[in-house]
Amino acid sequence: MLVYGKNVLKDIELKKIRRVYLAENFKDKEIISYLEQNHIHYFYRNKNQLDKMINGNHQGVIIEMDEYEYAPFEKALESNFIVALDHLEDVHNFGAIIRTCEAAGINTILIPKDRSVRVNEIVMKTSCGALDRVQIVLVNNLCEALKKLQKENYFVYSAFMDGEDFETIDYADKKVLVIGNEGKGVSKIIENITDVRVSIPMRGKVNSLNASVAAGILIFKMK
Repeated sequence: MLVYGKNVLKDIELKKIRRVYLAENFKDKEIISYLEQNHIHYFYRNKNQLDKMINGNHQGVIIEMDEYEYAPFEKALESNFIVALDHLEDVHNFGAIIRTCEAAGINTILIPKDRSVRVNEIVMKTSCGALDRVQIVLVNNLCEALKKLQKENYFVYSAFMDGEDFETIDYADKKVLVIGNEGKGVSKIIENITDVRVSIPMRGKVNSLNASVAAGILIFKMK
């Protein structure tokens, strides 16, 4: 996997870095010193070569690292609060939710294999290092995974526009928060197994929030 950026470099676990590519005119002595002190192999490339490697503002730094390893479903059972993303599509939302989870002390996010965001270089950059402290569990079927969690006494709370006011709910100790797709919301099949529909009251003219913003509000209240 190729990721990029000066800040991302220092956020990655050293053992996951294979090599680093720097712009041929790269002059950040702090970065070069960091690479040399940690015995990380680095190579210089011209700007055109770097631009062809990655689509983004690489700041003259591209990191080749191990492919991301998703956690097995069994690891989710070690967490009392899990966030599940029901076919979220925007990688920036995904990265922001990962950061929010890490800030709130939540270390498990469930995502389905099909029609969903995956961990890529944009998610790595947006999450700003939080990805190393939050495990992503990739499941074949999100609905079946939630049913298994319910059998383990987890309550499933799904975010809806017309659910119960999130501030009036007495949340269970073991819980899952489901955040739906940016356009379609929580799918019908997930709605059918949801224990409680939660909602953030809208008091202005805007009738909905960005998925990562809504997730942030709910996560810190439910925590």
